[in-house]
Amino acid sequence: MKKLRLIVLLLIAGLLHAENIVLYDAAVTPIASVQQHSKSSFQVKNGVLEITTKGNTGYPGIVLKGNWDLSKCNRLTVEMVNRDNKGHLPITVRLDNPGANAGKSKGVFVDRVRILGKTPKVYSMALPPLISHGQEINSKLFGMRKGPLNTSGVVCDLDPSKVVAVALYIKQPQLNWRWGVKRIVAHVGNVKKTPAWMDMTAEEFFPFIDVYGQFKYKDWPGKIHNDAELQQARIREEADLKAHPGPKNWSKFGGWANGPKRQATGHFRVEKIDGKWWMVDPEGFLYWSHGPVRVTPSTAMTPLDKRDMYFTDLPKAGTTFAKFYTTRDELLHPYYVKRDIKRTYDFSSANCYRKYGERYYEIFAELAHRRLRSWGMNTIANSSDKKICIMDRTPYTDRFELKSKRIKGSHDGWWPFRDPFDPSFRADVRRQMLIHKQEMEDPWCFGFFVDNELSWGKETDLAAWTLESPADQAAKIEFMNRMKTKYSSIKKLNQVWGTNYVDWQDFLKIEKRPGKGAEADLKSFTLVIANAYFGNIRDEFKKVAPNKLYMGCRFAGGGGALGREFVIRVAAKHCDIVSFNIYAHSLENQGLPKGVDKPMMIGEFHFGALDRGLFHTGLVPVKDQDARGRAYVDYVTSALENPLIVGVHWHQFGDQATTGRFDGENFQVGFVDCCNTPYPETIAGIREVGYHMYEIRSNAK
Repeated sequence: MKKLRLIVLLLIAGLLHAENIVLYDAAVTPIASVQQHSKSSFQVKNGVLEITTKGNTGYPGIVLKGNWDLSKCNRLTVEMVNRDNKGHLPITVRLDNPGANAGKSKGVFVDRVRILGKTPKVYSMALPPLISHGQEINSKLFGMRKGPLNTSGVVCDLDPSKVVAVALYIKQPQLNWRWGVKRIVAHVGNVKKTPAWMDMTAEEFFPFIDVYGQFKYKDWPGKIHNDAELQQARIREEADLKAHPGPKNWSKFGGWANGPKRQATGHFRVEKIDGKWWMVDPEGFLYWSHGPVRVTPSTAMTPLDKRDMYFTDLPKAGTTFAKFYTTRDELLHPYYVKRDIKRTYDFSSANCYRKYGERYYEIFAELAHRRLRSWGMNTIANSSDKKICIMDRTPYTDRFELKSKRIKGSHDGWWPFRDPFDPSFRADVRRQMLIHKQEMEDPWCFGFFVDNELSWGKETDLAAWTLESPADQAAKIEFMNRMKTKYSSIKKLNQVWGTNYVDWQDFLKIEKRPGKGAEADLKSFTLVIANAYFGNIRDEFKKVAPNKLYMGCRFAGGGGALGREFVIRVAAKHCDIVSFNIYAHSLENQGLPKGVDKPMMIGEFHFGALDRGLFHTGLVPVKDQDARGRAYVDYVTSALENPLIVGVHWHQFGDQATTGRFDGENFQVGFVDCCNTPYPETIAGIREVGYHMYEIRSNAK
């Protein structure tokens, strides 16, 4: 009877929405058809599948099994709700074919949406057409976040006529989340006609990258077809630079020459003036930092291992262009080594050589300073070529990552969390400061970030990870000594924590997270670790460079996001500037926890589109290059109008390689493409806001 009732309900739904294929509807789909994806709990309540997922549990969410033919559908909508007030929640949506292997991106379609708001909203994504030889070609493609056949989605290796599962989950969350799913619907519509090259066999398709590192089978404005076009682009840009020499109201360092002047100290500093935070340049002019990360000619370096077939006419050993097998981005080179990548090719440097000749590096470096000034930018941001920075023509900043002993139980983000109680911690800060001694003494360098997008976890996690570490972990020994002082005996600690340690040596030996009874002490010691982390860095930093700005660790996300208020408060006590990498469309509502008043720096943001030959937009997609330029204006304007923010740094100066860097990133996020040609729409946006940034900031309420 129940089965008959379900069939009737589904028929009614089908009649009401004849154009749709309903994959899930919380109002009618049996709860028994919902399964865990990794770890989660769920229940249907008020017509919504309410889902609870825990942090550090892999890929928690749900999966639905079925048998659907979506070959006549052109988009998928998911109606979802975010029950937590922690900012946007990124949800991965995946469709599977029979025998799918998500880990190898085979037989799957993957896309992502960011959900926000406590009432259900509909989120839409384009579905892929059936590509004749798609799975054959995709089986030979790797090392790219998104490939040439990914006409939609993040991963696209799907036969839409044979979908047997749909999954929604969070990718490796650090926090607990509560969210819900109401409906999942595939919409029938005109399936986009694929271009002729998408019907090629694998034999016809490869190689698909030309000698300049560009995709062979598409054309777009600014694409280079021969060396003569490179020279034409050079001539056009030179005329553009002469027509736009840069803002007239800037000081030598790019400060506000027409604005109110403060005391000149010969160094950069921060100061709050009339309710707004500012930087002050060495001559005493107000300064707001505006520039790109990773100014280097080597942004489009790509791995070759087992991928020679991708590329047209790679140079032979001993020829002029063979030198670009060995040029490299010094910042990223260790990541290639760590992944045992043996062979690379530096397309962007090779194209600079074609464009500028033997002295290509010197010309690129000189041009970088001219470009930034012409575009309305006054900063070379971190991770740029040191030789370009120390030309002392544009203020700059840099960053370093600590390599001291880690807290072994910590959860890796980009880097493991270093133990601030281990003697190697302070020693490594000193070592890094010595490596960067020249920059530390250079008045054009205004400061340093230390580390990047660390995994902090929740407000008890640093302490819990410490307890999950070996007995010789310095932080664990420090934790034990503090508990000895507080409880005097292991018996008293056991009574509060609900543990059964035999003695204090047992406390060190057991590598296990305790239960809820320990929560107060875990919170307290997590703050102790955070204080030691930021405090030890600041102490060593200021001993060597008292006049440089310590700008923190570039938190991933906003000032109150992701439940990290506890550590942001600690950072604000020790850092001159608190830094965040915020990929969004606006900074209008970005702030710091209540009662915290410190300047903020945005270490990374970007926008990208798919109309210039690359396969991935980057982290914040926009429709096209015009939209990209407009998004730039809106983002930077919102930062200038935010009284806490003292600068924004774009990631990155040049596009990534079409075929991906060491980790597969192949984003259209450069101010220049792989042939070192500026994107005119983006440059127009930069100039629109950059030439007037001091007026915008001074007039903002």
